[in-house]
Amino acid sequence: MDDASGVDVFESLRRYLGSVAYRLLGSVTDAEDVLQEAWLRWRTTDRSTVEEPRAYLTTVVTRLCYDQLGSARVRREAYYGEWLPEPLVTEENAPERLAELGEEVSIALLAVLEELTPAERTAFVLHDVFAVGFEEIACSLDRTPDAARQLASRARRRVRTGGRRGPVDRAAHRQVVSAFALAATGGDLQGLVALLDPDVVWHSDGGGIVSAGVRPILGADKVSRLVAGLYARFLGPADVSASPALVNGEPGLLWHDAEGKVLGVVAFAVADGRITEAYVVVNPEKLTHVTRLTVTS
Repeated sequence: MDDASGVDVFESLRRYLGSVAYRLLGSVTDAEDVLQEAWLRWRTTDRSTVEEPRAYLTTVVTRLCYDQLGSARVRREAYYGEWLPEPLVTEENAPERLAELGEEVSIALLAVLEELTPAERTAFVLHDVFAVGFEEIACSLDRTPDAARQLASRARRRVRTGGRRGPVDRAAHRQVVSAFALAATGGDLQGLVALLDPDVVWHSDGGGIVSAGVRPILGADKVSRLVAGLYARFLGPADVSASPALVNGEPGLLWHDAEGKVLGVVAFAVADGRITEAYVVVNPEKLTHVTRLTVTS
């Protein structure tokens, strides 16, 4: 395989490999770094000995991510406040402008994956999301196929327990988010409470750089009052606006200044017509790529 062919092969697999890396790491920056390292290794590999480039590169990316997951867990345990995955954002009216790194995986699922061990997360993502066989997963993790199967099964049970309650129609999801924005900007506390599940959880990530809650806020009454106060504080200035957006492929919200700089992103989990969880990312270090990916009218 010549150099030109090697480039073509890697580029044809970039979106897939990026999706694997993003789901494993929950970080756009880290996933992009993994892709760069995978490319460098692919470029210097004797590609004439590689029978299945997709399988080979999947193993390379998986091992790079797996090596990062242990140290990432230590960093996130020391993180100020709650650590949330980096969101991927596109405009609601331009769904064709999709990010390269797994825009169809929800923030809610990524948050649940954070609760798994690195080995469980790897086995689950590779098998249940990308249909990679347990023989191949075992090679990536230096485990037996039976051990990889058990890891995926254990992870599957934990994801099922901690994940969303059921599939939500995108139109219904969008309707709830739109009603939420209307109630919040209008200071309608009763309207907010009606849209929130009684056991709603509000998560926020400022990374110690921007003011945000250190712990999740629980309950419709507390969350509705918090939201009303936040919107009055952050959307009061004339040069700050809120816009609908697709956050990891699902209807969400972002707010930005007059120059288009994104100040925050909100993703929602919705069930039975109510918001069950909200994930607010205001850490500017997690929003640099959002500005790049989003066109503000």
